[in-house]
Amino acid sequence: MASISSRRLAKELRDLQTNGTPTGIELIAADNWQSWVMGIEVLGDTLYAGEKFALLFRFESQYPISSPIVTFIPNYRPPVGNPSSFSPQAVYGVPMHPHVYSNGHICASILGSDWSPVLTVATVCITLQSMLASCKKKERPVDNDRYVLTAPDNPKKASHPDAFPTLTLTFFPDSIPL
Repeated sequence: MASISSRRLAKELRDLQTNGTPTGIELIAADNWQSWVMGIEVLGDTLYAGEKFALLFRFESQYPISSPIVTFIPNYRPPVGNPSSFSPQAVYGVPMHPHVYSNGHICASILGSDWSPVLTVATVCITLQSMLASCKKKERPVDNDRYVLTAPDNPKKASHPDAFPTLTLTFFPDSIPL
């Protein structure tokens, strides 16, 4: 019997192949139920106009109950013979963005706490496309270097400083008795 994850992915793949992908999004590879490669291009007058990026979607057995693991692929070269518009002669990188680390990890709530099982691979791509289109300045996250040095392969297992509560210390002057 097929798992919920494989049935859902089969439906999503069938929908993408039958109805096509949204504008600026391409299915590059979906050879199995463990990982897919999607391409996104940011359209319009944006900082990323004309740039294309490749996303790796990795699916755990709990998908779609849990979010896929999604990362931009550093130094991606599509396979020769791939029917997408991603040229096998070009190398696609990781966008310079305040929510994208240089190793391809993406800091976006839709991939964590705001995930919903009604979301799909296509809707995640649209969300990331929109995130890039709305960017006002190309820059890395402030903690990029530290994060990349210590980050696990799976960004879901990374601990971000923002995820921890802030400890507030209050100092009392010596003249006030406690």
